[in-house]
Amino acid sequence: MKAIIAEKPSVAREIAQLLKANVRKDGYLKGNGFCVTWALGHLVSLGMPEDHGIRGFHKASLPIFPDPFLLIPRLIKKQNHKGYRPDPSALKQLEIIEKVINQCSSIIVATDAGREGELIFRYIYDYLKCNKPFERLWISSLTEKAIHDGFKRLQAGSTFDGLYQAAKARSEADWLVGINATQALSIAAHQDVYTLGRVQTPTLALICKRYEDHKNFTQKKFWQIQLKHRKEYLDFTSHSNEHWEDIKQTEQIVKSIEREGRATIKDVSIKTVQESSPILFDLTELQKEANRKLGLSADQVLQTAQDLYEKRFITYPRTGSKYIPGDLWSEIPELVRILNTNNQFKPAISTLKFGNFNKRMVNDLKVTDHHGLLITTKIPSALTATEKAIYDMIAYRLLESLSEHCYKQVSHITVKVHHYEFNIKGSKILTKGWRSVKGILSHHDSIKNDDSSINNVGDMLIELPEFKIGDELKISKVEFVEKTTQPPKLYSEADVLSAMENAGRSINNNEKHTVILNIGLGTPATRASIIEILLSRSYIVRKSKALIPTEKGLKVYDLIRDKKIANVQMTAEWEMALDRIEKGELNAKKFINDIKSYTSQITNELLSLSIPQENIPELKCPKCQQHNLIIKDKIVKCPDDRCNWILFRFVCGIQLSLQQITPLINNRSTPLIKNMKAKNGKKFSAYIVLKDDHKTTFEFPGT
Repeated sequence: MKAIIAEKPSVAREIAQLLKANVRKDGYLKGNGFCVTWALGHLVSLGMPEDHGIRGFHKASLPIFPDPFLLIPRLIKKQNHKGYRPDPSALKQLEIIEKVINQCSSIIVATDAGREGELIFRYIYDYLKCNKPFERLWISSLTEKAIHDGFKRLQAGSTFDGLYQAAKARSEADWLVGINATQALSIAAHQDVYTLGRVQTPTLALICKRYEDHKNFTQKKFWQIQLKHRKEYLDFTSHSNEHWEDIKQTEQIVKSIEREGRATIKDVSIKTVQESSPILFDLTELQKEANRKLGLSADQVLQTAQDLYEKRFITYPRTGSKYIPGDLWSEIPELVRILNTNNQFKPAISTLKFGNFNKRMVNDLKVTDHHGLLITTKIPSALTATEKAIYDMIAYRLLESLSEHCYKQVSHITVKVHHYEFNIKGSKILTKGWRSVKGILSHHDSIKNDDSSINNVGDMLIELPEFKIGDELKISKVEFVEKTTQPPKLYSEADVLSAMENAGRSINNNEKHTVILNIGLGTPATRASIIEILLSRSYIVRKSKALIPTEKGLKVYDLIRDKKIANVQMTAEWEMALDRIEKGELNAKKFINDIKSYTSQITNELLSLSIPQENIPELKCPKCQQHNLIIKDKIVKCPDDRCNWILFRFVCGIQLSLQQITPLINNRSTPLIKNMKAKNGKKFSAYIVLKDDHKTTFEFPGT
């Protein structure tokens, strides 16, 4: 009997069905020589400081270096929000996995094929003190064919020891930096808890810096001159290369040009340029595109893609590659045939050259753990609107990738009046290629007057006349346009993902630059969760399409902006080392020792911060009337566990200020609070009042 451990129940059911293990048991399926069970994600994690006998935040305890690290079942918050307790569902599933393993002679690991999937299994294996042999199922799709082929080529578990060592080292390093930095800053901030982390802190720094650059930007007015022309019965416009900040000077130049009345063509450049067909999506690119076009968060895209994967409609979503290996190319025509059964895709497919598909997506050297995102041969059904939108994006990207390149004729004409130069830029599509896939090429896409001057202004141009150097152009009208310099735009979620992905561009060291360009801040699989962590910890908020820092986020940034923990280079150093561990080129123990040294440095750096304490009022607990309330960022609570009175500071999208909390406790009512948001999205105003049973409720004006 062989045990198979999948990452989720849905994946386990797919495998069990294929292997004809159809007998349902409590937490597993059995039959045909197999017991198939699942892990429910991370069932086991590294123990917290309390598990190592260290309670509370104390300067004398830092830095905390567990040796060895303890493994514990997954924790969940207690109902009273005071501490954590083991997750009952995790405890139960661990018992089931242990029972299944004890029935079997060996194990087949079927957790997700990646660093985290490997860690999920290995932590369970170590926690249960298991020593049975195991093999690895490594697949990129959950279709019957992929699973069947995967079982034909099972690999020895030891083949992935390097992957496990890298995953384990990352997990322990995240713990060492996150726990120690969080405690150190919280102690320096007089026990007000500020969480820090290896990836979340430099990501917060990126968002805060952009916000400050936007906020502190000083807008300046300037003027640009544009000339109207007519030649061969065609009207078009040229724009000045220069701009002027003095309106009087601009007016004088306009008058001078009006008197001249003619411009001379000084240069004519007409080129045919190739716009390469796009390659497949990796997860980050899919998240960025869906955020821009559909307004979905990175986490929503990841969850939707994961659902599509588990329903066998797309390949493994948590990929960092946009390419496929050569041996997968023979399967691509079948995917096109599947799409061609759907009327929606037929117009796009009709533009492809069968037998001569573009092979730009094929590159064995650029395929990482998994290839670029593809649809599967399973025809989708019963999709939600969001699932269909994501599936369609992946399908259309496949068709675009298989299409010819797009070719454009780009014209760049320079004209001169006195010593002032003006430009006419145009582009005309000669061969649509991949741009014709969706059949929605607008007139602006196909032929346009493509001005790329300061503010991208340009009149639409259906056709440009023929130009020759030395020709004179009559000027029919001279205008000057008032404009303003624009601040760097606030980051959208797509922009943050790009900034995380390309964070290495600020690093000069060539070796480090290469690695972080490939990996960036976090990985494709973790970037969405980092943004969600920053949101959940009230460091940032979504405002319209932008992610902007809160007062708390800016406060943290102000404290750590010049500290090593906020430096992108730290991630580059880590990712290089983890990459070498995975390849067997670096000993994981040496890496952890280096991390401990680094942790000592940042801990001392943070403990030395001088943070003025906020003037927090002394307020008696309204319930027991015995103790002063503890006022935190998210809650106000009584320190007495027997009293257990608590007030949550975030109410309907608004954080209660000290100026609102004080009268609530002392006078049993806040001032009128405006712009609170109900569940249906509507805004309202109300007083928050404290009732006789010490619970809060809303009181509306006029009632």
